[in-house]
Amino acid sequence: MAGHASEKNDYDTAVDKSDARAPSEFTLRSYLATAGAALSYFVTVGLLNAFGIFQEYYQSTLIPDHTPFQISWLGTFPTFAVFLFAPAAGILADKVGPTIPITAGSVLLLIAIFMISLCKTYWQLFLAQGVLMGVGMSFVAIPASGIVPAYFVKNRALVSGISVAGSSLGGVIWPIAFDQMLHKDGISFAWSMRIGGFIMMPLLGICILTVKKPVKKPVTVPDEAGTSASLDEATEKPANERPKTRAEHMKVLRTPPFLLLAAGLVVALFGFFTPFFYISTYAVSLGMSPSLAFYFVSIVNGASLFGRVLPGIVADKWGRFNILVVSMATAGVVAFCWTTATSVAGLVVWTIAYGFASGAILSLQIACSTTLADASIASSAVGIIMGSTSLGGLFGSPIAGALLKHGYIALACWSGSLLLAGAVLIGASRFVQDRRIMARV
Repeated sequence: MAGHASEKNDYDTAVDKSDARAPSEFTLRSYLATAGAALSYFVTVGLLNAFGIFQEYYQSTLIPDHTPFQISWLGTFPTFAVFLFAPAAGILADKVGPTIPITAGSVLLLIAIFMISLCKTYWQLFLAQGVLMGVGMSFVAIPASGIVPAYFVKNRALVSGISVAGSSLGGVIWPIAFDQMLHKDGISFAWSMRIGGFIMMPLLGICILTVKKPVKKPVTVPDEAGTSASLDEATEKPANERPKTRAEHMKVLRTPPFLLLAAGLVVALFGFFTPFFYISTYAVSLGMSPSLAFYFVSIVNGASLFGRVLPGIVADKWGRFNILVVSMATAGVVAFCWTTATSVAGLVVWTIAYGFASGAILSLQIACSTTLADASIASSAVGIIMGSTSLGGLFGSPIAGALLKHGYIALACWSGSLLLAGAVLIGASRFVQDRRIMARV
């Protein structure tokens, strides 16, 4: 891996030399692509983060004859589907561009939302909300995730955080919106879902129009003689070296750094979602009112918004893998402290701490995977990374639910230990690339 690290350092050195002279990465086209990607996460993962309000409504009103465990699968399965179909969505976006998969995903998502409004039974909800909605969301969010990093080299972690922060904003707004419609304004469940669908239509339209592949323009780096050389020339590649084929670029997805990164995220994602799913029930177990407990979901999502953006600024300066390891380890430590929060003020502080510390995990996984891969396979790399974590999204929370009979201390240990184990594996990926302690990896 020494050759890989040397090549990577040569490229980074060339980029550093060009920082003051190269055109800004922040252009109208890159701004629009980032905004479109953020909207894609707002309408997909952001809506998944609102499942708590559906869990309560289904349990009390729509399908009260089913157990909370059965109903919880309506929230975990679409999360699993988003990750499961991520490789297919990413590879398709690399081959044909993002427009076709995002358009197809938007159609599936809207059909699912309007079909949910007609559902009366559990199996109908499972097909519409669990399967169809999850597949549609995957084909909307994953292509956008892979396209945005192609616009940025120096600021990749920052803009990845901004785009993924759309899910945090959605996790704040969607639960409050549906809670108001279902419980305060007297709007029926069917029309609440239809209104949600009508809101999504223009947002998805903006995603389709703005998420486009960048127009390739070679970045020039003046050499010591004052003449200009392209960035590729600046890395001193042999003149007779032929361009790599797609198959050759895909080989990086089988290298130790990429495999260790994927393994770390697989382990961490088993414990990552546990506090998001059970923070409200923990608050109720402490004697807090359900109306107050509901807002802890919005608090953790609001804190994760800042946790996805601000660490990205630091990661672009000090290394994306370095900050991902620190963020994941910090989230693990905070998770272990879960049950020490026993008052309203204490739980608010803990919720903010976990939301902020864990926020960088989902955004930096994109920045790290696209750093290892060539821009031509960025969407494939993001899709494969997310696809590998699908089992964590499917089984992590149900396993936590089974552990709940031993108390919330068991959930804290489950979540914290898996996050720390994931941090160790990603740390190994970082040191495989560069063994120097202070290296910016």
